Amino acid sequence: MPDGRLTLEDRERIAQGLAEGLGFAEISRRLGRPTSTISREVNRNGGAGAYRPDQAHEATRERARRQRPMVIDPPQPAAAGTQEAEEQLTDVLVASGLTRMSSRVLACLCTTHSGGLAAADLVQRLQVSPASISKAVAELEAMNLIGRERDQRRRRDRYVVDQEIWYRSLLASARFNTNIAEVARQNAEALGRSTPAGARMDAMSEFFEQVGRETIAAAERYRHILTR
Repeated sequence: MPDGRLTLEDRERIAQGLAEGLGFAEISRRLGRPTSTISREVNRNGGAGAYRPDQAHEATRERARRQRPMVIDPPQPAAAGTQEAEEQLTDVLVASGLTRMSSRVLACLCTTHSGGLAAADLVQRLQVSPASISKAVAELEAMNLIGRERDQRRRRDRYVVDQEIWYRSLLASARFNTNIAEVARQNAEALGRSTPAGARMDAMSEFFEQVGRETIAAAERYRHILTR
């Protein structure tokens, strides 16, 4: 398996594979690289539909130029198999709309056996600045994806995930759909439901209202799976 970073030639082969409709696993097999390397490369550079090898190569070089060495304690080693799982989950979360730093923090917590880490532990594990961790956990807490508990023995907070984070995330999505439905309903009334624009808004309102209602019902129906 090749060592080191992806070359421009590697990126051109990735672009060719995407153009042929190949999946990440097949592209990684052809390049002799881990699947997570290919998925991370594509997702951080526009996704499969917008990936450009020359732009991706230049963006990587620019990131390397901006990096500055950090003086921190050596990171705690991840458990066997954890790093690969963490990278794959990070890529999925980024694709869903989370920022990369928040995705890395959430993936790190989800793949930690204890389900919780202090800010200092996250800094060591992810090799980033305390400010980056602070910003990421604030975003995740605002979305109810992580919680905070006090470690009385060590006198510091731990950020934790529990079994119901996905249930809460679905409820948040349902509330978002409900809000869209309400705004569309108000616009339909203002424009007049008999007008083309009003009818369009009316249909939009009904669609998002139904989706929101069924999302909540599905979350409640299968919630027991998370706690068994």
